[in-house]
Amino acid sequence: MWLNRKLSNLLSKLVILNSLVIFLVILLAGFSVKDYACFLVNSENVTGPNLVKTLDGFIWKVGILAFVIAGLFHYITVKKIVGPIVDLSRAAKEIKEGRTPSKIEVSTSSELKELAENFNSMAESLHSVQEKREEMLKDIAHELRTPLTNINGYLEALQNGVIDGNPELFGSLLEESRRITRIVELITELNTWNNGIYFSEKPFDQVKIKKVLLESLTSFNLKINDRFTDARFNIEESILLGNQDGLMQVFTNILQNILDYDTEEKLIVNGEKRKEKYFISFSHTGQFIDPRKREMIFDRFYRLEESRSTKANGAGLGLAIAKSIVTAHKGTIGLKTDGSNHTFWIELPLIKK
Repeated sequence: MWLNRKLSNLLSKLVILNSLVIFLVILLAGFSVKDYACFLVNSENVTGPNLVKTLDGFIWKVGILAFVIAGLFHYITVKKIVGPIVDLSRAAKEIKEGRTPSKIEVSTSSELKELAENFNSMAESLHSVQEKREEMLKDIAHELRTPLTNINGYLEALQNGVIDGNPELFGSLLEESRRITRIVELITELNTWNNGIYFSEKPFDQVKIKKVLLESLTSFNLKINDRFTDARFNIEESILLGNQDGLMQVFTNILQNILDYDTEEKLIVNGEKRKEKYFISFSHTGQFIDPRKREMIFDRFYRLEESRSTKANGAGLGLAIAKSIVTAHKGTIGLKTDGSNHTFWIELPLIKK
């Protein structure tokens, strides 16, 4: 609808321009013939057939001159108006061929400038999506390479008789296979949330957020009691529209991350209403995180340091999945940190009364 309106405005401008050119041609020819006829009659005393013959020749000359002037004016003006459309067509063709077009510049302030700016934004978004897709494929290949290399190495050694099969070896192969399966399942789940398919499979219902949060904490009860000497939970009851399993996974992923990388013995979990939002925070002291990179920990496969990849279940996807689920709930998630003291926070919209 917006594009149709812009094109309609452009068409109107072209119609006005064409009408103006025709008007100028008629005006130029009319006044020129009138003035020249008056000159011939009054000054040169030309009358009768001579006047008609002279005017006929003059009309042809004026007509050709007016046509040339109007044509040049029309060409320059239309080129200025239509030029960006040609650039848009070229850029669209480049996108179709899988290439990233150069930025389209429009000097005048008009509907075409707005159209070009929107097209540039779209092209940049497509380029960004393509880069992220390629980066994700590289990350997936990197994550799967190690377990597949281990499995292939063991299988080749067994085939060549270098080693003999035993329960310990087969157990190691099984663990590597399970690791690959976990990574594939996490990638599938992440893409499911990002693509919005999850809503049709598990529609949103009214959720008692305190109940969900406490159930998540209860599932970690033994680990929390074993790790923390000071664990405080201050959770206010409220109801929001969401997917209970998804929200529980968000809390589970955050708690697992805290347990994996905690360095002290204090954990504080808060949940409270703030106007039309519900705010949840998980505070603890953990391994160093550069405050400048705090948002990057929610990227797929991102690890702040290589040592973090040594965790048995770590695939670098837990927090990325948490962010996708929170975003699907029209909420936000983030991290506040001074380097060692970290607070994961989540803000979710409440049901409007």
